[in-house]
Amino acid sequence: MDLAVIDPLPMYRHGVVAVLSTAGYQVETPADPLGWARQGRPGLVLLTLATAADWDLLNQLREDAPRRRVIVVLSGDESAGPGARAVRAGAQSVLPRQVTAKALLRTVEATIDGQSVLPTAVALVLAGRDADPVITTDQMAWLHHLAAGMTVAELARRAGYSERAMFRLLQSLYRQLGA
Repeated sequence: MDLAVIDPLPMYRHGVVAVLSTAGYQVETPADPLGWARQGRPGLVLLTLATAADWDLLNQLREDAPRRRVIVVLSGDESAGPGARAVRAGAQSVLPRQVTAKALLRTVEATIDGQSVLPTAVALVLAGRDADPVITTDQMAWLHHLAAGMTVAELARRAGYSERAMFRLLQSLYRQLGA
């Protein structure tokens, strides 16, 4: 079975290719992932979702190359919401970016065999058991203030953080919410 690795970071991409090649897989890093996927042969795509364009590619793979199985790689601490979104968009399996070589190989083998491998948090979200992330009272207040028109700078001053720290806290909150 053909495998393609699509990741923006050359060192990570080459490391994944090395692990999979050592295990005996034919691995490519196509410049045109959709063209590669449309070739019609069954295969597997290991796709890192880092930008909106990556999410668009995932949707296009589902539509244009449904025989290709997709393993999504997610970075960040909170992957339950984005992981569930990726499965709904057509991914068969979800991996965290910091996965070990052993777990990567197990996931590739399982996905080729028609099984899905998901972090427990992603499975719980898909099952509806953890669909509403728990956020703190402060975080809820931040969202209300922002919705009411308060700027991040004003919110930071009010909450006692630097503006930069507030941006980081909000980014983490957005990831937790799957936004």
